[in-house]
Amino acid sequence: MKDRFTLERLSLKKASGLLKLYLLTFTLIAAILTLSACGGVTVTLSPGEAKNTSYDYELLFPSEKYPETALHIYGAIEQGHSNVCTIDRAGAEANRKKSLAGIDTKKGYDRDEWPMAMCKEGGEGASVAYVASSDNRGAGSWVGHQLSDYPDGTKVLFVVEKPENLFPDAPAGDEEVVYANCAAVREAGKAPLYKGDPGYSSKLDRDGDGVACQ
Repeated sequence: MKDRFTLERLSLKKASGLLKLYLLTFTLIAAILTLSACGGVTVTLSPGEAKNTSYDYELLFPSEKYPETALHIYGAIEQGHSNVCTIDRAGAEANRKKSLAGIDTKKGYDRDEWPMAMCKEGGEGASVAYVASSDNRGAGSWVGHQLSDYPDGTKVLFVVEKPENLFPDAPAGDEEVVYANCAAVREAGKAPLYKGDPGYSSKLDRDGDGVACQ
């Protein structure tokens, strides 16, 4: 009888412990559901996680080569603009008109847009900044060359690092950069040159594709 009584007490203790565990679990679940319903539990995604849910290709932008354009793109993405460009060449002209409406031109500068006009995400509401023409046109030529083989509808993730040096190797004053040939370009560490880059010229771009000294 004594052994039986002891076993029954142990069984009751075990059952009581399990019941407490079940009650605690139920209470926790109920609390989480209540907080969720009241907005007390939130899941925060970083800007990158929120924007690049899907893409086809990844493009690393040369920030140190085109620092002013890179700084604008970097800042625009930080402010919430998309870092994915869905190529839409047919809609570029309409997007450009919308994004640049009411923004005057400025001598020596381009009105840089992000997202770009050729992106489906561009157009009205795009970030626009004045960027030195030499920097912006070189960047535009580089991007155009990189995306030239991709059809409309392709989603490209732009990876843009904040440039460390905003004006690397900038010529003093209005000094013009001239290279005698592609050997000189390579010796200076500037190859390839894209149309709009300092030192680019049609004589260095033999096939006329906008990229010299490849």
